[in-house]
Amino acid sequence: MSKMDLQPISAVIITFNVADTIGACLAALRQVCREILVLDSFSDDGTVEICKEMGARVVPHQWLGFSQTKNLGNEMATHDWILSIDSDEVLSDELIATLRNLSPEEGKVYSLDRLTNYCGNWIRHSGWYPDWKVRLFNSKQVHWQGDFVHETLAIPSDFQELRLKGKLFHYSYKDSDDHLRRIEKYARLSAQEKFQKGEKPSWLKMYLSPLARFFKTYFLKMGFLDGRAGWIISTRNAYMIRLRYRMLNELWHDKKAAH
Repeated sequence: MSKMDLQPISAVIITFNVADTIGACLAALRQVCREILVLDSFSDDGTVEICKEMGARVVPHQWLGFSQTKNLGNEMATHDWILSIDSDEVLSDELIATLRNLSPEEGKVYSLDRLTNYCGNWIRHSGWYPDWKVRLFNSKQVHWQGDFVHETLAIPSDFQELRLKGKLFHYSYKDSDDHLRRIEKYARLSAQEKFQKGEKPSWLKMYLSPLARFFKTYFLKMGFLDGRAGWIISTRNAYMIRLRYRMLNELWHDKKAAH
């Protein structure tokens, strides 16, 4: 199949040292998109070589934050219709078929049904599923917004959101240590975001918010149905909240000490 037989869609991916996952991601996208654009933040683990070998257009660029980096990639793309995919996500065969037969329409955005794999286990509860994500949109009308870790899509209020058949498999965490590293990363980013907004960590937030998050994940979101993985996710969700407010408290303490 030639590229001209594929959809006039640009897949846009931001990468940094993702050699262990990018191959499977690109293999699926090659069956759907006429262009694959990778905006890479100077990887040194073979990511760039893999991307080039698989026909992706690689653009090296400094990291600007999630939203700005993704928007830059969308601006560089050849086609207006963007399939925004993370490097650890893989289109299922059913989703590939759906996308290949889709004719994207103006005034609409398209959501993908993301299912996350945690250390070898598919998580169907714990607040991780269902997890519909708008990932196909026209970049002339839709863009990413937000700083730090919570990037979201700014979608016109009169647009229609359609859900596509097939799964977007998310191979998010390789092992327990990988999970803990990400918890620390996102807790720090979230703390920095709250600090810039002037939010201060109250006693209630520092000590009760982690407990509330555990209760919500394990009981309300039925994390107990995910077995041992659900317990780990629930306890670590609570830990991330505790860590976030501890880091936020440290930022305010450092600012006070500096004055």
